[in-house]
Amino acid sequence: MNKHTILLAAMLATGFISSHASAAGQGAQDAAARYDSDKKLCADEREASLRMQCLRDAKATYTKAMESAKSSTQGNGHAVCATCGKVTSVHVTEQAGQGGALGVVAGGVAGALLGHQVGGGTGRDLATVAGAAGGAYAGNQVEKKMTAKKVWTVAVQYENGHQAKFTFDKDPGMVAGDKVKNAGHSIVRY
Repeated sequence: MNKHTILLAAMLATGFISSHASAAGQGAQDAAARYDSDKKLCADEREASLRMQCLRDAKATYTKAMESAKSSTQGNGHAVCATCGKVTSVHVTEQAGQGGALGVVAGGVAGALLGHQVGGGTGRDLATVAGAAGGAYAGNQVEKKMTAKKVWTVAVQYENGHQAKFTFDKDPGMVAGDKVKNAGHSIVRY
């Protein structure tokens, strides 16, 4: 391979990438300018067979860039934003908390103390055990309730047809119809 062929291959590869990336923004203008540049480069080839291959490659790259530009626009001529969409729904749910040893132990101790206050003799012992068991259960339930939290789930319909759901620990302040775009692993209004 001669230096022109290697240079052309490198330029075609970067040309296709830049044409493909800019097709959504600049469209056919960038593709046409790149194609003209590639044709001039091909004219520098000494051998007719290499010159023809260079022109075929340039034409193929141009065709792909034009197809990409056409497919990246909707029927109304506006470019499709793959990371832009509209909120379709916002749901608030309560996520159950988790009970742990603290609630069980604290409830058990409190229940046992209260149970011990009731009755005398064997009845007192039974009341202490029952109070401890009931207190442990109640303590566990109280801890679950105290650690419960609200979760906001936002459903998004993207311009390219894809759908996604995002969850938030705090109210994101979004309502159905809001325009949003991706921001890392989340979304923001724009």
